[in-house]
Amino acid sequence: MKTRTLSKAVFMLAATAVGLTSLSAEQKFDTDPKHQLPRPDSKPADMTKPVKVFIMMGQSNMFGMGDVSPVEKKGTLECLTKTDKKYPHLTDDAGAWTTRNDVRYVQVMQGRGGMQVVHDEFLTVKGKTLGPEIQFGHIMGQKLDEPVLLLKSCIGNRSLGWDLLPPGSERFVVDGKTYAGYKDTPDSWIEGQPKKEVPWYAGKQYDDDLTNAKAILNDIGKYYPGATKYEIAGFVWWQGHKDQNAAHAGRYELNLVNLIKSLRKDYDAPKAPFVLATGCGNPGRASFGLQIAEAQLAVGDSKKHPEFAGSVKCVDIRDLWPTPEDSPNPKQDYHYFKNAGTYMEVGNALGWAMADLLKK
Repeated sequence: MKTRTLSKAVFMLAATAVGLTSLSAEQKFDTDPKHQLPRPDSKPADMTKPVKVFIMMGQSNMFGMGDVSPVEKKGTLECLTKTDKKYPHLTDDAGAWTTRNDVRYVQVMQGRGGMQVVHDEFLTVKGKTLGPEIQFGHIMGQKLDEPVLLLKSCIGNRSLGWDLLPPGSERFVVDGKTYAGYKDTPDSWIEGQPKKEVPWYAGKQYDDDLTNAKAILNDIGKYYPGATKYEIAGFVWWQGHKDQNAAHAGRYELNLVNLIKSLRKDYDAPKAPFVLATGCGNPGRASFGLQIAEAQLAVGDSKKHPEFAGSVKCVDIRDLWPTPEDSPNPKQDYHYFKNAGTYMEVGNALGWAMADLLKK
């Protein structure tokens, strides 16, 4: 772990709390010294060491839907950093975005013509939107001596119970309807009746995300200049919105357990830590949103899943539900009203959870 001496001024400038308060104009900074982040220095990583790779997966909120600008709108990252003076490690004295030269960020998605590279740069704020990767990456860069690669492979509007269904998942029946197992199509049918033809199968997005991420890893030197070797250091998951129906919500815990096992197997990383955040693009306090949140928390509970003790952690971010009036887009509740503070705080919670698991 890096042992850097932080100035008193840096300690006074705080990153925000880990999942303890709701986002509002009165949000307070965290004063816990272990959660303080300095501005990154300009030093590159030691490329004699293997790259620590973090695989980031989910749907649209993981993809990144927090607005970066304009500065005049409440809840954008520009407003939060330049007007509200939060997240001081993200800007330099001139107000420009800082860059971590020891953390690389590569984001890929499956397009109609195959893999598309959305981001390929050292970690900085770039583009119109952000996800949890910014804060997560700053924490990993600060805590690890090795070069870090955030490899995000995902796309929006995908469910764990269908699109991302992990290999080996079996068919099941609810109310007389059979639901797809891995590689089945369509997503459901009634036995004895004709099946509807669809150009998709259960788990196709899992397969695409895996294939695309491995394409990056197989050409690691191109996407992380100077890299010759890597190791999977962990997995990061944030998803749930499209599973808000009786069949998928009822199987979410089982599917999530199978997902963790499948990812560790397919990436040949049997002991890699796995962190996830609750979240369905709604407060998660009622109906299917609550059912999914409880399933996510259960998988991170070592009493309910002792096989994951010390290697899986779920952070409860439901108290980070933003207020519409303090957010850029009051109509997009499923994207947390596009409030950049939510995405920063989710990354914060996931980052410190991962740092804790890496220590163990």
